[in-house]
Amino acid sequence: MSAPHDQHYLIDENAIRRIVGITPVADRRVLEIGPGTGNLTRALLDAGSTVIAIEVDQSLCEDLARIFAGEIEDGRLLLLHGDASRCELPPFELCISNLPYSLSSKITFRLLDIGFCEAVLMYQKEFADRMLAPVPSPDCGRLSVMVQTFATASPCFELSPNAFSPKPKVRSKVVRLVPREPPYPIRDRMHYADVVRALFSHRRKTVRSGLKRSREILPEMVTDRILAALPESIQGRRPEELSLADFAAIANLV
Repeated sequence: MSAPHDQHYLIDENAIRRIVGITPVADRRVLEIGPGTGNLTRALLDAGSTVIAIEVDQSLCEDLARIFAGEIEDGRLLLLHGDASRCELPPFELCISNLPYSLSSKITFRLLDIGFCEAVLMYQKEFADRMLAPVPSPDCGRLSVMVQTFATASPCFELSPNAFSPKPKVRSKVVRLVPREPPYPIRDRMHYADVVRALFSHRRKTVRSGLKRSREILPEMVTDRILAALPESIQGRRPEELSLADFAAIANLV
């Protein structure tokens, strides 16, 4: 059976046990995105959770429906065919998933918008490292700012390509996300997201220059209002030099 898109199935039983053991799952509703061949699904069910599994590949859904017919019948598994980056998601408490690499950003941002108790997610190592990069630092970006504004992100462990089939060309990393209130007041989350996206669209430019070049994200009237009120000490910095408090202050001027 070939893997759809860029999905690599987790086959390392020890890694699966470690993932399931990161947070208590018994008697909780767990969202699993991209169950693939069902290895992690089986471990979650065996640990006592109720699983909502969303799989984009129709043939895999049919295979999973046969494998887990009993669990589906008794209501312990809800199997859905769809794209988790945009389809409707039933209520859940935890999200524990080996995410398709190409959808990592979309799904992570969507989960943060929806809200959850806790997530344990498998990412490409490079993606996870960008998410975990300190703010401010030369390595931080839109992903690190947005995730760290709305959640506490903690690295759990790394996995080599040998843990998957087919083997990816990169290492993977498991990250634990726990939502939190932003550390600084944010008047409007949408405005905040727009400001962060605008600034990192021109990450090598100063804040002043980046805002002026982001008319497709922020209207000229809005950027003019921000720059009129923003201290020169912030306008002359690059986005990677801003703290979370700085991003909040800029967004609250919109």
